[in-house]
Amino acid sequence: MAEQAITQGAIRSIFEPGGCIVACPVMQCVQIKAMESKAGDVNPQQRFRVVLSDIRNFIQTMLATAANEVITDGKLKKGSIVRLLKYNPQQVKEKKILILMEVEVLEQYGELEKIGTPDALDIKDEKPQPSAISGGGFYGSKPPQPPQKQQVSLPVHNSNPGTAAHPHLYPIESLSPYTHKWTIRARCTHKGEIKTWHNTKGEGKLFSVNLLDDTGEIRATGFNDACDRLYDLFQEGTVYYISAPCRVTLAKKQFSNLANDYELHFERDTEVEKAEDQDNAPQIRYNFTKIGDLGSVEKDSTIDTIGVLKEVGEISTITSKNTNKDFSKRDLTLADDTQTSIRLTIWGTTAQSFDSPLESIIAFKGVKVSDFGGKSLSLLSSGSISVDPDIDDAHKLRGWYNAAGQNAQFATHQSLSSNVGGGARNDGKLISQIVEEESYLNDTPSYFNLKASVVFVKNTVVAYPACSTSNCNKKVIEENPNEWWCEKCQRKWPKPEYRYVLSVNVADHTGQLWLSCFDDAGRIIVGMPGNDLMDMKDQDDNNGTQLYKDALQEATCKTFNFRVRAKMETYQDQPKPRYQVQSISTLNYAQECHKLSQLLKQYDLNESDSLFVQ
Repeated sequence: MAEQAITQGAIRSIFEPGGCIVACPVMQCVQIKAMESKAGDVNPQQRFRVVLSDIRNFIQTMLATAANEVITDGKLKKGSIVRLLKYNPQQVKEKKILILMEVEVLEQYGELEKIGTPDALDIKDEKPQPSAISGGGFYGSKPPQPPQKQQVSLPVHNSNPGTAAHPHLYPIESLSPYTHKWTIRARCTHKGEIKTWHNTKGEGKLFSVNLLDDTGEIRATGFNDACDRLYDLFQEGTVYYISAPCRVTLAKKQFSNLANDYELHFERDTEVEKAEDQDNAPQIRYNFTKIGDLGSVEKDSTIDTIGVLKEVGEISTITSKNTNKDFSKRDLTLADDTQTSIRLTIWGTTAQSFDSPLESIIAFKGVKVSDFGGKSLSLLSSGSISVDPDIDDAHKLRGWYNAAGQNAQFATHQSLSSNVGGGARNDGKLISQIVEEESYLNDTPSYFNLKASVVFVKNTVVAYPACSTSNCNKKVIEENPNEWWCEKCQRKWPKPEYRYVLSVNVADHTGQLWLSCFDDAGRIIVGMPGNDLMDMKDQDDNNGTQLYKDALQEATCKTFNFRVRAKMETYQDQPKPRYQVQSISTLNYAQECHKLSQLLKQYDLNESDSLFVQ
């Protein structure tokens, strides 16, 4: 029975000096609640609060973000029986909590009603007995002040054991300005270069490192004397013990790509010691965004991504407008199993020393999303590169690429530019939304993405005779048989180059819309050059006319992704909206399938949320 499996009394014993009565206690999950992101957080991460019960007591716990999958995958639910594999007890503002870093759901028990009637854990600290009343107190002398409450050092679960010199280690995830005496064991995942500043208040220098343990990651900065003392000590990939005094402050998000709300400032007496045991080093944790999903990521967001290296550009140099300094850069092209590619720029010494071979699997941590040229990425100075990392995402991507990706065709994000015409918008819309917003159109064009199917092609005027000179495209006039005159080029041609000017009606599940298409879009919709279609139309026999009609009929019932320019124009003194196709692409079925799967996951999560106790 589930009741017999639960380790009764485990919660109270965890906070006693001897530690938990068993190595991996078993408890029941009686509540799960998603926490709201803090206002102003640039890269909010979903956090979950979980209430656990051992039948005798219950306690609030915080699930480490690295373990979120146990909830998002639907394994951990209200009523589940779980085994705690890795956890850390903490006391925050007089309240005892657990940080859960790894839990195992015992699925054989299923989802149960709450077992027993547990009480809230209440371990009160011993208070000094009041001293006997003396006559001196009666005549006005001050009574003795109660002793200051010392910070409680809680026992740490043996999944993160201390050493003789550092018996009690603190998890990074629990660091806050309210914690004072602490030691963390963390791996340096990034070390920045020394930077200097000069202003009216003086001059100085600083450097920053990213520190990682099993619970989270935090940025630490050393100024001036601390910079001189600690810079050479830190090496990327090495594990250190870092002990207070070390100031914990609110993070400056504009300088960091980490999700932590706090950062560390090394002080003069901060102790940094290289760990003798470099085994069990915390591994870099990623929160990957698929390349195919970047279209929905906001500009200036910081993400992690992974992809196959398809192209490596040459090193180039640009000059900063603000500082007038030269910077080296190199453009890389990445692709993944959404069959989408992206341009990613690396800078400085990273660009100069980059020598990874093509078709390597590369993981990037800390890249900034830009809308320049559609969508592009840029590696931040605090970001990192890992070539062929030993992680599941890399192995899955390698398997896909070796099996199918080598011969795949990759879509790009170039057609998603939000800068076209100075008023572009990067959102996809339904036709019903477009029609509703027609009254808001004005002389300034706006842009949107539309996925729709062609249902009709107007066959009155489908193409015009154009000049054959490259990039001319002007209409030519037939002066004599086999003589077509171009006024711009001042040349005659034996025949014109027909260019499409299609008017097509497209539809989605919400309505219909007329779009104007030029030659590039027309070739994709009709499936042939304009000359071939007009040759069908000009044939003398009736069969030619039928072939022409059949070709336009074949152009229907095809679905495309359109980039549309919308503008209100005046026709016969009446305002009329005009929707013009800027670019068109066929559906990338792998990418569309990925989008649908992500949408279905959201519905699954929403259904699970309805089961949570609010």
